[in-house]
Amino acid sequence: MNKQWREFAENIKRLYGRDFVALHEPTFNEKEIEYVTDCIKTGWVSSVGSYVTRLEEDLAKFVGVKRAVAVVNGTAALHIALKVAGVKANDEVLMPSLTFIATANAVSYLQAIPHFVDVNMETLGVDPFKLEKYIEGMAELRNGELYNKQTNRRIKALVPMHTFGHPCMIDELVALCDQYKLVLIEDAAESLGSYYKGKHTGSFGKLSAISFNGNKIITTGGGGAILTNDEELADYAKHLTTTAKVPHRWEFVHDEIGFNYRMPNINAALGCAQLEKLPKFIEQKRDLAKFYQKITKNIKGVQLLKEPAYTQSNYWLQTIMLDEQYKRDELLDFLNENGVMSRPIWKPMHKLKIFTECPKMDLTVTERLEQSIINITSTPIEVK
Repeated sequence: MNKQWREFAENIKRLYGRDFVALHEPTFNEKEIEYVTDCIKTGWVSSVGSYVTRLEEDLAKFVGVKRAVAVVNGTAALHIALKVAGVKANDEVLMPSLTFIATANAVSYLQAIPHFVDVNMETLGVDPFKLEKYIEGMAELRNGELYNKQTNRRIKALVPMHTFGHPCMIDELVALCDQYKLVLIEDAAESLGSYYKGKHTGSFGKLSAISFNGNKIITTGGGGAILTNDEELADYAKHLTTTAKVPHRWEFVHDEIGFNYRMPNINAALGCAQLEKLPKFIEQKRDLAKFYQKITKNIKGVQLLKEPAYTQSNYWLQTIMLDEQYKRDELLDFLNENGVMSRPIWKPMHKLKIFTECPKMDLTVTERLEQSIINITSTPIEVK
């Protein structure tokens, strides 16, 4: 690697004041300690407690939706969102192949079938125009529901993802779902604090899912949430994630198969403290993007992924895109050996052995992006 990449790595290490810089680390201070200590002192550490309620209320208010249901992780949030939206065994669910495996796993938990679609080069999210043309040739409406003409299976939902915190073309996807009678469920796992035309991601679909994993913009250790404006669906999601137990002072009556998915109070306490600092984290991440723009501007064949038009991104994971002169893995080796943890984008779902038999459209853009995307250090920090 040339001198410019060595300088690139040294600039990042100087910014963080370390010889080795992780990809993304959580940021804690006294507030997290205060809230978690309160849980321990009072004994309210499990799935019932004031911090769970507070996190749900504060999160719903921040995003601008009526309800949030806190769960153990983002995958559980997606699983239950799909279930309460009516996805059933043998249904197909449209989703990007360029996504983290949780999206496809959640569909598979319901014995439904992931159906992989291509993405847009600018947003890294589902390409609505390419998808519309694909649906026109592949599917047909029957009695108000969309069916795959080849497999004869119902296509129930579309799950677009806001990749690395950058909002996808959600207006066009909403219109597409309305046209073809699809349920829109947003995978907003990475986009807390991101906006499309002034409206928060995760508030466009019938339901959405957020992740609070340790590497997300805010964390509860492990955790996630279902977001919705539908009160009935929120109540049902909360019931299912509380083992479908019918409320009673002492009786253990469960009215259907449920899931032990509720977020523990001690995790929610951590989340409440983190949510208070979210605006600062977003500001720092956006400043970090400017820093990367500055130190990459003279490196040929490299483009920093910027927020798409009409959006404000949280820049959760900083992303560079390489042109064909680069071999992705050689640069990954160089950066990691020189103290800057870097990672490729996920292997596309259609290339994983467990999903190779799933239906898919032409995935030319997805396969091109797989070879060109690298995520670099993204922990929020004051940029001076």
